[in-house]
Amino acid sequence: MNTVISRFIIHNLLPPNAPTFTRIHVHFVSSPRRRRFGTVAVSHSPDVSDERMVVVGGGAAGIYGAIRAKTLAPDLNVIVIEKAKPLAKVKISGGGRCNVTNGHCPDNKILAEKYPRGSKEFRGSFFNVHGPGDTMSWFSDHGVKLKIEEDGRVFPVSDNSSTIVDCLLNEARQKGVTLQTGKSVTSASISQSGKFILKIEKRTIDYVDFVEADYLLIASGSSQQGYNLANQLGHSIIKPVPSLFTFKIDDIQLTELSGITFPKVKASLKLESLKKNIPQLTQLHIDSGTLLVDFSPDLSNEDIKALLSQHKKQFPKQKVGGSYPQEFGVMKRFWKYLLNREGVDEDILWASISNNSLMSIATLLKQCSFIVKGKGQFKDEFVTAGGVPLSEISLKTMESRIQLRLFFAGEVLNADGITGGFNFQNAWSGGYIAGTTIGQLATSATSAPSTLKQQAA
Repeated sequence: MNTVISRFIIHNLLPPNAPTFTRIHVHFVSSPRRRRFGTVAVSHSPDVSDERMVVVGGGAAGIYGAIRAKTLAPDLNVIVIEKAKPLAKVKISGGGRCNVTNGHCPDNKILAEKYPRGSKEFRGSFFNVHGPGDTMSWFSDHGVKLKIEEDGRVFPVSDNSSTIVDCLLNEARQKGVTLQTGKSVTSASISQSGKFILKIEKRTIDYVDFVEADYLLIASGSSQQGYNLANQLGHSIIKPVPSLFTFKIDDIQLTELSGITFPKVKASLKLESLKKNIPQLTQLHIDSGTLLVDFSPDLSNEDIKALLSQHKKQFPKQKVGGSYPQEFGVMKRFWKYLLNREGVDEDILWASISNNSLMSIATLLKQCSFIVKGKGQFKDEFVTAGGVPLSEISLKTMESRIQLRLFFAGEVLNADGITGGFNFQNAWSGGYIAGTTIGQLATSATSAPSTLKQQAA
């Protein structure tokens, strides 16, 4: 039987001297049994050129980049190599709904500020080439109906991440992208002719193959595989650290809050082993402790009490569960969670709620405690900071400044966003730009011989 765990997802905004304000995302996940995956061929067109593009990583950035390159250069042989299951993170994101992007950042400079690592670099042309609006248009054009929720997060209308996964895989299949799973690219070098020589191994059996590629896109997420390949090809690596990580919390009621995001909270952690509060959430070992969260950091305790009292006077005949001060900035599901924790019947009228209950709710908003049973393992983190420095690539093309025809996209780069669809937008933008550059290069390469022939004739 699968184990079900309630988790808080926390952003490590770094550096250590940063303010204590962070962004917190309640997320509910289950821990499925591990599976092994075989090779899946997503169709392969026999009418391809001699040029080959290899994509390391079958995640959002890799698949999106492969589709874009194949769209511009139909004769390019495009192969995606994924060691596990393709689009696995897309599948589980947003509580299984897939938070595609964010629809509340039309200004790209404001959008760039959503990236603790990358805010300065992303102010340029990066999102101008392919921003959230372009991403939404792409999925809409490919048959996916989207919706923008009140906090700006964009989801498929189906509320099912399979809609996004199926769309991407179907498009890859139709374009003629080859997808191979259960394999890893374990080494990369440059041949005398300037092409990439890639060593490919299977996970489950003794199998080694060598593939030659004209273009290499590393979009392997936070996997060590991508860091190793980048390093072998001359790039430096900033040590990876968790950017978005989980606290395991034993509270069954949190399962009803899956997907809720708070734009601003103040959090501290009291560890039993240290006997003191940790005001900033950084790398540390957590066995057990108490997480204290202020869900209304811009309001004092007295402000909250006053707002509750005022609401009681203004709306005495409304039910407590369906009406509350909007100044709190919380969603209705979380408001009901607070009522349940305080034992307040959500069907009673505001006129009937006691002043003691109002004081308890105010205290809970300002200092809500959660018993922490542990921290998620680093290898299971949703988002990682660190990787290839942005200074070592051109964001206009996503090409390496060190090695020609080497490209990067997604989480393998030292860039990370807060929750709300921003990390996926980084993947879509980077994959699109890399795929565009590669597709244009491949198209130029295949058209050159034809031009020479016409001139000779």
